[in-house]
This record gives sequence, structure tokens and C-alpha cells, in this order.
Amino acid sequence: MLDASVLPPLLLTFKVATLATALAALPAVCLARLAQVRDFPGRDVVDAVLTLPMVLPPTVLGYYIIVVLGRRGIIGSWLWDAFGVTIMFTWQGAVVAAAVVAFPLVYRSSRAAFEGVDGNLENAARTLGASETAIFLRVSFPLALRGVVAGVVLALARAMGEFGATLMVAGNLPGKTQTLSLAVYSATQAGNDALANELVLLISVACVALLVFVARIVKPKA
Repeated sequence: MLDASVLPPLLLTFKVATLATALAALPAVCLARLAQVRDFPGRDVVDAVLTLPMVLPPTVLGYYIIVVLGRRGIIGSWLWDAFGVTIMFTWQGAVVAAAVVAFPLVYRSSRAAFEGVDGNLENAARTLGASETAIFLRVSFPLALRGVVAGVVLALARAMGEFGATLMVAGNLPGKTQTLSLAVYSATQAGNDALANELVLLISVACVALLVFVARIVKPKA
């Protein structure tokens, strides 16, 4: 039976990961499609910037988020002065941090999926008078759907395990911003090995289940 102290970080982790994935998915898919079909100056640089969260240390990402959305940040100062709103040390901040970390997983997977679509099918739709929007919705996206879904599920798994950026932006406040990964850190620091083991097992099982799901999605049909 689960320890009662496990439930709050467990529920918060699912809440944060789900919202973060939803926040990252739409712009990631749209930008992946744009990068795949449009050839513009500096496209490789833009592609590298969009992929950057995948390779940067999470603490660096956390610092960038603070610079942009912190109370003295580029956008955060305006939000605070105009509306009295801040994401710092809130669960919403954890959502933003997880979304930034998860974004490139959706972006790279979606772009690869769109690049794998047969261009002859898209050209055939153009000759029939279909608009680019119709081609995307009726041809490109359905054919790339498996790859897009795989990227979204991987992003969900990554968001569930996010630690560094979340710690910097949202802090580690029990019952407020403490996700499973932060709870593992706190339990380890406190020497509570039993609780740490339980938390690690939970998040490991969840992530393995998601990875198995992805493997089944991307497995070629017989």
C-alpha cells in the first residue's frame, strides 16, 4: 500500500506532466511542419535553437526561464507589474519548466515523421486543388500521426521526470510544487530510503509503461 505522503507528489506529477505536454505539443508540431516545408535563411540555426533544450543542462534552462519569466525577467516583470502574477515557486512554473524540457522531443519526432511522408501524395493533392492547410490536415498529418504521437508520449515521460529546471523555477515545496522527482531528492536527503525506494519504483514503472507504449506505436505494421 502506498505511503500517504506519496499521493500529493504523484498527483502533482501527473498534473504538471500532462499540462506541460499539452503546452509543448501544438507549437512543436506546427514548428516541425514549418521547418520541414519551408526553406528560409537561418533555418539550421532556428532548428538548433528549438532542439537546444534537449542538450542543455536543466539548470541552464531553468536560468533562462527565470531571465524571461522571473519577477525581474523580460516578460515576467511586465506580468508582475500589470497583473501581479508570477510563475516563480508555483506549480504553473513547474509546468513551464517541464514544457520547455519536453518541447524538443515532440519537435524532433514530429519533424522526422513529416519528412517520412511521401511527397508524391502531397503533390497529388495539390494537383487536385487542395490548399496547403487541407493537405496538412488530410494527408501529411494523418500519415505522420504515429511519429507525432510517439514524440508526445516521450515528452510526457520526460516531463514526469523533470528535476533541474523545475527546482530552479518552482522550488521544492511539499504539497505545492514538489513532484515525484523532487520528492525522491528530499527523501534521499532526509535519509528516508524506504520512501525514496517507493517513489523511484513508481516513476520507473510509469516511464517504462510509456516507453513500451511508444515502442508499440512506432513498430512497423506486419
